[in-house]
Amino acid sequence: MRDVAIIGVGCTKFGELWNKSFRALGIEAGMKAMEDANLSGSEVDGIFIGNMSAGRFINQQHIDALIADYSGMATHHIPATRVEAGGASGGVAFRQAVMAVASGMNDVVLVGGAEKMTDLDDASINSVMDATADADWEAGMGVTFASLHAMIAQRMIHDGIATREEIASFAVNSHFHGALNPNAQFRKAVPIETVLKSGPVATPLGMFDCAPISDGAASLVLCPLEDAKKYTDSYVKVSAVTQASDTLALAQRPDITSYGATVAAAERAYKQVGITAADISVAEVHDVYTVAGIMALQDLGFYKRGEAGKAVLEGQCQLGGSGVTINTSGGLKARGHPIGATGVAQVAEIVEQLRGSADKRQVENAKYGLAQSSGGMGSAVTVSIMEAI
Repeated sequence: MRDVAIIGVGCTKFGELWNKSFRALGIEAGMKAMEDANLSGSEVDGIFIGNMSAGRFINQQHIDALIADYSGMATHHIPATRVEAGGASGGVAFRQAVMAVASGMNDVVLVGGAEKMTDLDDASINSVMDATADADWEAGMGVTFASLHAMIAQRMIHDGIATREEIASFAVNSHFHGALNPNAQFRKAVPIETVLKSGPVATPLGMFDCAPISDGAASLVLCPLEDAKKYTDSYVKVSAVTQASDTLALAQRPDITSYGATVAAAERAYKQVGITAADISVAEVHDVYTVAGIMALQDLGFYKRGEAGKAVLEGQCQLGGSGVTINTSGGLKARGHPIGATGVAQVAEIVEQLRGSADKRQVENAKYGLAQSSGGMGSAVTVSIMEAI
């Protein structure tokens, strides 16, 4: 198996982008990534696209063919593959692309992730997102994606794993960094009082505990590590990309305050690289709700059970803090969450950090960076570790 490098990244702005179509967003991100990698496009011999639900959001299926067509690669008959794994769609697309290059099946691969969500009304959008949980035994019974996370939050508070204030502090952390990201949907820091007093969604969670509905796209270019210098001097190594699964329904888990798939994927990733969680300088975690962010910090091994919330509340995870710096992009909460793009955008942020090009949100001397992407209620999880060269 060959070592793999990321040689280019590209992201659009995230937000309510009513003046841009799905295909326009995807092509914009892809062109930025190829320009960043100093490619003309003729070198690309494979495409992987992360997309959760274009069929329902924009009534467009066959996304792989659409992107190949409008990127100009269909005329060269470049194979394109669409990947769906709920909120982890982009993360799984990235993993598939890494495997394609590592195996020798492809040499230069474009990875994209895109979602156009704001063309529907809120009720329809939430219906799509609820379907990433168990449609028969959860969504079909009236249980929403928000209420499932609220159940986790209630259990964590009851068990003394985190307080309501500690859970809310994750939004403060994400917005602090989002204010520094020119592509973020929300570029304003918020105090914890704003989070705690925001309108109710599902007790104990409020509006500021939830990632927004977003449009946007992100893209990466991969090649064998040994070939990276042919294209650019600004690249990073993909050290590990692991994936794990869990039950579709949250109720079938032995413990709803931990995602077993995140724990398993993280353990496998650390083992592959030969490091521990303590070696990670910066991480992007899947904070679709604040409570998911707190849980991820524990499942990834950054903090012991019951200590993550306190660390975030104390500011340990902000730039300049004493712990691992978390969600410098603003995370799903502030950067935005166009579902298919999220996992790809997480990796792009880690690349920016490791090559020292993250501007005002730069983490000093970052050596290893991690991205955790989660689909549904932690039913599909990827953990990717990148290394500065």
